[in-house]
Amino acid sequence: MKTIEIMGYKETIIERSDYPPDKIKDILNDEVTGILGYGPQGRGQGLNMRDQGFNVLLGLRKGRSWDKALEDGWEPRKNLFEMEEVCRKATIIQYLLSDAGQIAAWPMVKSCLNAGDALYFSHGFGIVFREQTNIVPPPNVDVMLVAPKGSGLSVRRLFEAGTGINASFAVHQDYTGRAKERCLATAFAIGSGHVFETTFEHEVTSDLTGERCVLMGLIEGAFRAQFKVLRAHGHSPSEAFNETVEEALQSLYPLINENGMDWMYANCSTTAQRGALDWAPRFEEALTPIIEECYDRVRSGKESQIAIDSNSQEDYREKLDRELKAVDESELWTAGRALRPLRPGG
Repeated sequence: MKTIEIMGYKETIIERSDYPPDKIKDILNDEVTGILGYGPQGRGQGLNMRDQGFNVLLGLRKGRSWDKALEDGWEPRKNLFEMEEVCRKATIIQYLLSDAGQIAAWPMVKSCLNAGDALYFSHGFGIVFREQTNIVPPPNVDVMLVAPKGSGLSVRRLFEAGTGINASFAVHQDYTGRAKERCLATAFAIGSGHVFETTFEHEVTSDLTGERCVLMGLIEGAFRAQFKVLRAHGHSPSEAFNETVEEALQSLYPLINENGMDWMYANCSTTAQRGALDWAPRFEEALTPIIEECYDRVRSGKESQIAIDSNSQEDYREKLDRELKAVDESELWTAGRALRPLRPGG
């Protein structure tokens, strides 16, 4: 455990060495962890716990996720059960269904909770937007959160690589007096590298804002805009893609990841440095009000309501597939599909 200070702000970071395997197993010794859902987070967190020998059960409906779990070695009637049976067996319920799935399953889950159980989330959505989701836990259970700072695929891959992904944690309700201890033990049981404290409210607003902005929405929009401008001025698809996406992902962004933006600048040409330093403030000025608007819409519940309304529709998957197909078939990503295999080793 260490305290870091960033521009006068002090923050405590809890590291894996603070929760070695023996300590985690001692804390979770009498617990039965039931994981509901087998999307990326459910699969990654579940497999990581199972591989380390924790008492973990997987609760699913029969269908595609059940079949995937069988392929991954989960065994019916041993550690793979129908969802309601897992809810009744578990003392810690990891509620890792989609946000829409959590809303639909909540009456069943709530009916299975016993005094002293723990309800675990990896996203603050259901609790924070409870007026929209109707997810209001009873007062006699612990309510906690561990939110990996990446996809469930990364949770699994980095665990297998022996490192781990960073995560935030929060305790919303501490009935037993052990909620933080249970939360932190589970955080490292799922393979976290280090963790930092947050609140459910801060997690969901930062997460939804990030997804809509620099993590996904903004970066996709920026790629599309630059590619469009270059193509409109006669640049070939190959040149436009390489200057927009390939150089960013294969060369420059990894340099930022290694040591920060200043280090990336220092390892580029003086012409690139000058141009980036001059134009960055203009993009900051243009984007700040858009990101502020996005943040306000997230905090007000407008974005969560859009997600709930959309994801709850019976034909949601078909509509999503059409939208993703349109992205895939755009000239930008058609070029990417043709050019990625030409990378060395591709």
